[in-house]
Amino acid sequence: MRIGIVGFGFIGRHLYQRLMQGGEPGLSVAFVWNRSPGKIAGVPLGLILRDLAEATAKRADLIVEVAHPEVTRMHGAEFVAAADYLVTSVTALADDALRGRLVETALARKRRLFVPHGALVGLDTLVEQRHRLAEVTITFKKHPKNLDFAESGIDPAIVKGPTVLYDGPARGIAPLFPRNINTMITCALATVGLDKCRAVLVADPSLDKAYAEIEARGHDGSRIATWNEQPATGVSGNDMLASIIGSVRAAVGRPPGLAFV
Repeated sequence: MRIGIVGFGFIGRHLYQRLMQGGEPGLSVAFVWNRSPGKIAGVPLGLILRDLAEATAKRADLIVEVAHPEVTRMHGAEFVAAADYLVTSVTALADDALRGRLVETALARKRRLFVPHGALVGLDTLVEQRHRLAEVTITFKKHPKNLDFAESGIDPAIVKGPTVLYDGPARGIAPLFPRNINTMITCALATVGLDKCRAVLVADPSLDKAYAEIEARGHDGSRIATWNEQPATGVSGNDMLASIIGSVRAAVGRPPGLAFV
């Protein structure tokens, strides 16, 4: 299977190296694109994609976005019309119209639109139980240096101790911290929806790890709870490296349409 890599940051570089070193038998690199071409100077010229509008000509079997939500907004429909498409910047899918268009295209072209589990522990169980769930809360706790405040309108200087930056429907946090809360959107889409799933983001300068907690309650009083604790690197934890590789593996052989991997 030929993989197109869109984005060459922390995760994209790791995925590229893994594939080029033969760490995933049967998987190879179709192309690599990055917004700043200088960062991919060491990539063989034959694998470098200069213009995303030409991505479909590279005949990738799976295109993996590890860049920014804007990539999916601008190119997602053409990607999924020509190849399977794995979206890691899941906040883009908080746009119902865009998500609907991508799913419709995937079904029409018999392609697959993949949402990776990321830091979401217990995704399979949540998906299996989604129709029994009455309420879901997902809470992130991170050091402010591991959050990108650029779109939030919040001055990080206000964070002197544990500070709740957001507490409300998952849909509302998507445009505020688009690089940090992809797992929250995945959780919402996989369970009770963007408007019913409660998202809580806490910045705490005393933390040296990132924490993700999920509590889901069923109509019958049942309860599912998960807790994930990981060292943080930039806006992504080290666990994301392994989880993306796992999602790429899991993408093989799925039926057309939207799937969580």
